[in-house]
Amino acid sequence: MGVAIVGWAHLPFGKLDGLSLQQLITQSASEAMAHAGIDGQAVDGIWLGNLNGGFAPDIFASSLALQADPALRWKPATRLENACASGSAAVYAACDAIEAGRARVALVVGAEKMTAVSGAEVTRILGDCGYSGEVQPGDGGFPGIFGKIAQQYFARHGDHSAALARIAAKNHANGALNPWAHMRRDLGFEFCNTVSDKNPMIAAPLRKTDCSLVSDGAAALILASDDALADFPRAVRFRSRAQVNDYLPMQGRDVVQFEGPRRTWQQSLQHANVGVNDLSFAEVHDCFTIAELLTYEAMGLAQEGQGHRLLEDGTVMRNGRLPVNASGGLKAKGHPIGATGVSMHVLSAMQLMGEAGDIQVRDPELGAVFNMGGSAVANYVSILERAR
Repeated sequence: MGVAIVGWAHLPFGKLDGLSLQQLITQSASEAMAHAGIDGQAVDGIWLGNLNGGFAPDIFASSLALQADPALRWKPATRLENACASGSAAVYAACDAIEAGRARVALVVGAEKMTAVSGAEVTRILGDCGYSGEVQPGDGGFPGIFGKIAQQYFARHGDHSAALARIAAKNHANGALNPWAHMRRDLGFEFCNTVSDKNPMIAAPLRKTDCSLVSDGAAALILASDDALADFPRAVRFRSRAQVNDYLPMQGRDVVQFEGPRRTWQQSLQHANVGVNDLSFAEVHDCFTIAELLTYEAMGLAQEGQGHRLLEDGTVMRNGRLPVNASGGLKAKGHPIGATGVSMHVLSAMQLMGEAGDIQVRDPELGAVFNMGGSAVANYVSILERAR
């Protein structure tokens, strides 16, 4: 039994002081159901992507979605957590239930309330997503981890700080067109490539513009089985999906190889019976600009150490052969942890239906989503196509 996206909602990302975690969940859920033209009675189950970890007091948040519609009461609801890939974990669990015949219509919500705590507390909570045996206080959390990955990449392939700045500039230019983005400002290459008071070094060689934003936000999807698609006005099918997990400790694995993402891309492309050059666009996990650069190579767009060429020749630009992060990515759109994977699927469905507004790419046929948890630990790749 196949699965398709038949409705969605995406709240603006940012510092949303007026919205609690509960409101983020219920608002996105109700908007997604309305978009699909259903109410809670049609939903067979709810899956919530949410890390929390101390961002908000409601750790047991799965049933908060029931308050989006009285008809959702008594429906099974489950919270999924897989670090920064929590949203995709929820999407895939819902897909599993539909493919197994346990559900015909599923509600998936991804939500995170991050900005109610201090910056230091955000760093601590996210740092706890690393392996406690090797990530210590004072290491700089995930900026420090990805800074070290960038150092290793530079030691192996040369200094590519300019390539990282081009990624940041590209994604900020794209995000300036995205009404759901946290930061809608085109910062330009020179600003992103220059260390300054406004763009300080965070974890060498990563500058502030190389790091994704701390955001509040939510997105939601309605998924349906193939035999239910006639009930909905739009449908974007999962042509394939793959999940690959690697060891949590970085010791003993070559983090620059991005082997987990590489294997996930290979599996999903193979299952879809397509090559990377058949894709029309990709939304990828740019928690840090070095992650996007490594993803170019992991997905097979460039050889190892050659990802910078795709920026120089325009391949991954918004009007290029294979636009990457036309939404602005995590870099500009924001990165509310549990919402990120759901957001990527929502925006990709919008693209394939031709409903992406100012961030619409040209004539898309196949889209890809890559959502990652940790330092290439939990990896999810979806290949999507318009069903009708």
